Amino acid sequence: MHKLKGKRVAILVADGFEESEFLEPKRRLEEEGAKVDVISLASDKVRSTRGHDWAQDFSVDVALADADHRKYNSLMLPGGVYNPDTLRGNEMALEFVKAFFSGKKQRPVAAICHAPQILISADLVRGRTMTSFSSIRKDLENAGANWVDKEVVVDQGLVTSRSPKDIEAFNQQMIEEFCEGTHRL
Repeated sequence: MHKLKGKRVAILVADGFEESEFLEPKRRLEEEGAKVDVISLASDKVRSTRGHDWAQDFSVDVALADADHRKYNSLMLPGGVYNPDTLRGNEMALEFVKAFFSGKKQRPVAAICHAPQILISADLVRGRTMTSFSSIRKDLENAGANWVDKEVVVDQGLVTSRSPKDIEAFNQQMIEEFCEGTHRL
């Protein structure tokens, strides 16, 4: 218990993130002792979805404009349809994500469902073995990733998963990688 005590995790979201892909990982990270900050383009509230329907609002802890990537040990990216589409079109969001992959050491990053679209736009998937929601398989392959159909895949600290039905396996691997810390590239 409390494997992540003393670790800080950023969850980067925009309106339209899949609620279950946010709530369950956040809950597990906090159960393991991590300090979790919700970071968003918005500065106060961000709205989730359940499928294609709008759901509840959640408080933002840190506006992306004020977020310092150096304060975080790890990054989690929930999916959803709208959320990744917004984030991948925002240069500040892409720079924040890229910072976790910079230098000779990569900090752990977990991305589920459609969230790997953000990694594609940040040009971070070439040569990586990954999984995702099936509809973005070709996008990942065209960007140079090796796509596999598994509930969860780990490649040098990058954890990817297909959908909410794989959330338990995703959470388990995410916590394991976040415990391990940085990976040499």
